[in-house]
Amino acid sequence: MEENSLRGFLEKLEKAGQLVHYTDEVMPEPDIRRICRAALDIAAGNTGPAVLLENIKGYKGKRLVVNVLGTWANNAVMLGMDKDTPLKDQFFEFVKRWAGGSDGELQWVKEAPCQEVKITKDINLYEILPLFRINKYDGGFYLSKASIVTRDPEDPDSVDKQNVGIYRVQIQGPDTLGIQVLPFHDGGIHLRKAEEMGKALPVAICLGVHPVVSLMASAPLQYDQSEYKYAASFMGAPLVLAKALTSGLDVPAYTEVVLEGEFVPRQRFVEGPFGEFPGSYSGSQRQFRIKLNTVTTRKDPIFENLYIGRPWTENDTLLGLNTSTTLYFQLRETMPEVKAVNAIYQHGLTVIVATDNRFGGYAKTVAMRLASTPHGTNYAKNIILVDGDVDPFNLVQVMWALSTRVRPQKDVIIIPNTPGMPLDPCSEPPGMGGKLIIDATTPAAPETAREVRMVERMPEADPYQKILLDLQKAAR
Repeated sequence: MEENSLRGFLEKLEKAGQLVHYTDEVMPEPDIRRICRAALDIAAGNTGPAVLLENIKGYKGKRLVVNVLGTWANNAVMLGMDKDTPLKDQFFEFVKRWAGGSDGELQWVKEAPCQEVKITKDINLYEILPLFRINKYDGGFYLSKASIVTRDPEDPDSVDKQNVGIYRVQIQGPDTLGIQVLPFHDGGIHLRKAEEMGKALPVAICLGVHPVVSLMASAPLQYDQSEYKYAASFMGAPLVLAKALTSGLDVPAYTEVVLEGEFVPRQRFVEGPFGEFPGSYSGSQRQFRIKLNTVTTRKDPIFENLYIGRPWTENDTLLGLNTSTTLYFQLRETMPEVKAVNAIYQHGLTVIVATDNRFGGYAKTVAMRLASTPHGTNYAKNIILVDGDVDPFNLVQVMWALSTRVRPQKDVIIIPNTPGMPLDPCSEPPGMGGKLIIDATTPAAPETAREVRMVERMPEADPYQKILLDLQKAAR
């Protein structure tokens, strides 16, 4: 069953030549983030390896793996494809697997590897995990690839409404975490409901899961779509789960480390700054806090973290094709002319859509539909439309379309004062933004070309008004 695990995936990466073991002693800072950056920059984020760090000063026996899904070669290995598979082919493999939707099978076990070691007293994350600052001016140590599990407090028995999301988590004490969950996230909905009910919300934070679980945790699925079921469907095999010890939340049974606790209700605490996915530091704000009560791990756990910051980073790979695929299916529900969607840039702040034009101006309608999807509402700041025969993942073809088909006076639209992404440094004020639509499709003709002539007034009908009025009066 290691097929469900991070360790099983690392074995696949090693066989494909996409995992290296770093055995020289490294300092937690600044060495680890420099190694992360180097792995990501190899071949411009296309072929760099995952790195297993096995000798971290101050953390004897602790292992850390980074860049697990940081490059498209690693992503191809996850899909069972050759590591040199073009990005467009990987996208359509995502589309094929995504079509299975939430039909994946879940299985539960009572004795789970993730609970081989149990810590219920004197929890000290500074000793349990080899922590490091991801970027130089981060406000502290962050967990950047944690799959965070919560349940809808109004419907706690619903597996589908149980949410698995990836949110940034700051270590604020030995057993204390700060976390940023935005109101439009599913986890944010759970928190709002719990606070309205005056309850603390249980949470399980999973570190070191199979990359498909991370993939679904970061996907913009609908509120009642199960990330676990999607993950099982995507893998084509049952996903094995276990019950968290203190809350009964479902956690992947082969998770390396599980942190269990509760959100502190109706209070906010300072969190940040943090080097975020747009490549800029977010400021310090009052955010939620979690108090831990239990930590469970596998024997000799592997801590996994993700480098995030100035692109290209693993965050971009992790979020790229799942966001693209989700938007693709949402558009094609009513617009089958859409051929492909590229939303790999900064979680879809820029989106390129390849579409056929049904009639004149049709591509602009596709853009407006994209801008009103659940994800596109707050993201999708820049929307570029290209013809259906243009590969939206090939920037040479996209730039050709922009250079030769855009009529600035007709094909560029700016919509001000729309919802924005608060972490976008252009969002002003935070949470407000605008939309830029660039139609780089070949102009399509209107349905008919005609000379317009307005129907003239008919004064000859005026005398008949008196006749009709007299007839009406006589009929009463």
